[in-house]
Amino acid sequence: MAAGTSNYWEDLRKQARQLENELDLKLVSFSKLCTSYSHSSARDGRRDRYSSDTTPLLNGSSQDRMFETMAVEIEQLLARLTGVNDKMAEYTNSAGVPSLNAALMHTLQRHRDILQDYTHEFHKTKANFLAIRERENLMGSVRKDIESYKSGSGVNNRRTELFLKEHDHLRNSDRLIEETISIAMATKENMTSQRGMLKSIQSRMNTLANRFPAVNSLIQRINLRKRRDSLILGGVVGVCTILLLLYAFH
Repeated sequence: MAAGTSNYWEDLRKQARQLENELDLKLVSFSKLCTSYSHSSARDGRRDRYSSDTTPLLNGSSQDRMFETMAVEIEQLLARLTGVNDKMAEYTNSAGVPSLNAALMHTLQRHRDILQDYTHEFHKTKANFLAIRERENLMGSVRKDIESYKSGSGVNNRRTELFLKEHDHLRNSDRLIEETISIAMATKENMTSQRGMLKSIQSRMNTLANRFPAVNSLIQRINLRKRRDSLILGGVVGVCTILLLLYAFH
């Protein structure tokens, strides 16, 4: 019977060690999942801050599903290890060899310490993950509010920009109208001055026209005198020529 109870104890220890190894691997993976979730959240925050791309590298919902699945598996392993430890405690209380009770209690206490450490580590990692996820959800809602505010501000800025452009167009139109009016006024002034100059020239021409009859009469007299002198001179030359011809033939 002692051999049978010894084999029962060894089976319990074997189950405990196997469950502890599985828990150790699961807790390592669980811790890595929480760490990767924390890093991806930080990357997402930096990417949201410095770029317009807000799509996470790893979908948060898939990480949540992995977290829930692994948490359930670890809780099941902890429950099974707790059950094995309880069976080991029952065995130590009912053992028929008192000289082995101290060694068995020492072994049981070591397994209980391992279970307590694994349970503490699991709850600590789970609490950290939930805190990070809650903070990420809060930051996500804040980012959504900021983005919605920015989008609304973008519309307002767009409207303001359109109003400013329209105001600039109106100012340019007013400036062109003022320049056109200035050019028209300058043209009017030039035409007025030119009209004054034309009137002055016309008056001078009228004055000269009034003086032209006396000048014309003087010129006509001079021309008549020249013509008379030319006729007299021509007559004298003709008479002299005739006389010379008569004298030459006689």
